[in-house]
Amino acid sequence: MNDALALREQPAALGTEPVGRLLWHGCTQTTMSVGTSGVYALSNAWFVSRAAGPVGLAAVNLVAPALLAVGALATAVGVAGGSMVSRSLGGGDPRRAARAAGNAFTVFWFCAALISISGLLLLNPLLTLLGTTEATRGFAHAYGRILLAGTPTATGFSSLVRAEGRMRFSRLLWVVPALTQISLDPLLIYGLGLGVRGAGLGTIGGQAISTGMSVWSFFLQHTRPYRVTAADLRPHGPTLRELLALGTPTFLNSLGASVLAAVANNLLVAIGGPLTLAAYALCTRIGTFATMPQTGIAQGLQPVAGYNAGLGNTARVERAISLTLRTTVLYGAAVSLSLLVFAPSLVAVFTGDPALRAHAAAALRLLAPTYLFAGISPLVTASFQAAGRRGPAYLIAAGTILLVRIPVLLAFSRFGTAGVLASFPTAELAAAGLALLILHHYRASTGVIAVLPCHAPHVQSRGGQESEGS
Repeated sequence: MNDALALREQPAALGTEPVGRLLWHGCTQTTMSVGTSGVYALSNAWFVSRAAGPVGLAAVNLVAPALLAVGALATAVGVAGGSMVSRSLGGGDPRRAARAAGNAFTVFWFCAALISISGLLLLNPLLTLLGTTEATRGFAHAYGRILLAGTPTATGFSSLVRAEGRMRFSRLLWVVPALTQISLDPLLIYGLGLGVRGAGLGTIGGQAISTGMSVWSFFLQHTRPYRVTAADLRPHGPTLRELLALGTPTFLNSLGASVLAAVANNLLVAIGGPLTLAAYALCTRIGTFATMPQTGIAQGLQPVAGYNAGLGNTARVERAISLTLRTTVLYGAAVSLSLLVFAPSLVAVFTGDPALRAHAAAALRLLAPTYLFAGISPLVTASFQAAGRRGPAYLIAAGTILLVRIPVLLAFSRFGTAGVLASFPTAELAAAGLALLILHHYRASTGVIAVLPCHAPHVQSRGGQESEGS
């Protein structure tokens, strides 16, 4: 059994194993990974709400858009690097995979350091922009300062590990940090009486462990398809350009989500006050956890689609996309129905405050239909990116934010709190429709997502040094 699993996690298996079996193995691993992180998000919300009350929970949620921007950077670099790594391995070029991974490290660490320094220097005006009030500012400042200081540890580059087909180690990069964070939260929040500062320190502690595991794997471990060296960290023009081109759609989408969250937070505070925002914060934590499998499905698709795109095997790419689309829609229907039925019981787990429970249960029922469609747009974008198709990925990322999500939110906000909440399922349905329309267009005009191997020519010069073609 262990031998069979080890064989399945060799890169070549991505091009030979049955697609359904690969997706089942990959998607279950990624779902367990992000699910563990989701458990931490829920436990963190539980500890903060019990220790600091609705105002503390609202303050933590106000800082969330800034942290989403950091996550946008990490996700963009990971998705782009993962696409390049999987296609390079599929094309039989491990050195190019190493350089793609090394440049991904360099881009993230450089940008993360800039975000950390500038965020700390401009923290007060940033908190004002995010909508903090006199009641929430102290909590938000304490929490945001710690998270911004730890920005360079914000990713363990699990996307690059998945690109090799190593799903078990990718899972560990999520599970070990999350378990560490879950263990640290009660110790720091209650044991040492640090409140929201303890929640921030617990998060950074888990992230640091993930970063350490990643550095060991990429730079020190010998039994792997490629090893990142100091030379691979040096910026390489063509590699950086492809990283930026492939990662920008994800960054725009994630950054748009950050802007959307900031706008929604400001609207909810203005319309309903901190209690309404705290209710929304609880709902987003529950909803994020409930849709973790949809995130896992998209992540599990990427190495399969990317590797076979590198091989030029269009049929396997197509089958992988079709299977995952069906699965994410079926799961979305199940989770939406469950949230509609069990909203009061789910909310009661996180707070004993009767007013907060009533607000949150009503809000969760309004938000529940969102999750029926939530997996479609990210999955279609991931499909295009995995195959190296940049244009449609840009169109979906920018189009859904600029043309759909923000305009719908602003239009619906005229109807009060209920309008703000109802804007999310409405916008998600429109975004899913746009993504499917673009996918259908490319299937009809090109036969599918055009398969683009990581194709820059290279030759092996004497002495084993790689030289680039023009």
